[in-house]
Amino acid sequence: MGRGKTVIRRIDNMTSRQVTFSKRRSGLLKKAEELSILCDAQVGLIIFSSTAKIYDFSSTSVRSVIERYNKVKEEHLNLLNPMSEVKFWQGEAVNLRQQLHYLQERHGQLLGEKLSGLSIKDLTDVENQLDMSLRSIRMKKEQVLNDEIKELNRKGNLIRQENIELYEKVNLVYQENRELQKKDCGGGDRNEANESAPTHGISYGYDFINLQLSQPQGQRNETSSNAMKLGLQLQYKAD
Repeated sequence: MGRGKTVIRRIDNMTSRQVTFSKRRSGLLKKAEELSILCDAQVGLIIFSSTAKIYDFSSTSVRSVIERYNKVKEEHLNLLNPMSEVKFWQGEAVNLRQQLHYLQERHGQLLGEKLSGLSIKDLTDVENQLDMSLRSIRMKKEQVLNDEIKELNRKGNLIRQENIELYEKVNLVYQENRELQKKDCGGGDRNEANESAPTHGISYGYDFINLQLSQPQGQRNETSSNAMKLGLQLQYKAD
């Protein structure tokens, strides 16, 4: 079973009240210390017991916390007055103008301008700042170049892997084509062998070879008439 809910009211029993105060005080001081460490906060805690004993905790010192509290409280009260609020914002505007002027001068000095009124110490400070800026720029440049080189190497490895895969596919297709060519060549040889094989049977008739020789114009008619007679005789004998 869970613990019962404690009623927040004054404890009548003095002994119980003292024990509860001791426990709760220790827990409160511990929480204040944890808050100052974890959150980097300025914490001040003051406790007075019913017997007029004082217990305190501060991340810096109780006096500084109290002074800061009084200052902030006074500023807050002054802001409630319209005239004080106007003066406050006027002071803030003057501070911002001064900061802007300083930054503009510093920027000009870093660009090599407005150096005539500077002392040796100021020039040395500007030189050191420029050296630090150059080192930072070089480091950033090297980092960018290294990142680009790594990216190019990664892309090169991917392209190399793709080329290897394509080469393997081309070799596979080449082997398949060679096997198909071997099969086609084997079938073609068999067909040629079948076509060139002699056919068995009896052949009737004669094969006529028509030879044409260039002859003089006078003998051409006699040759054609003799060839016609010879063809008729050969046909008659065959019949």
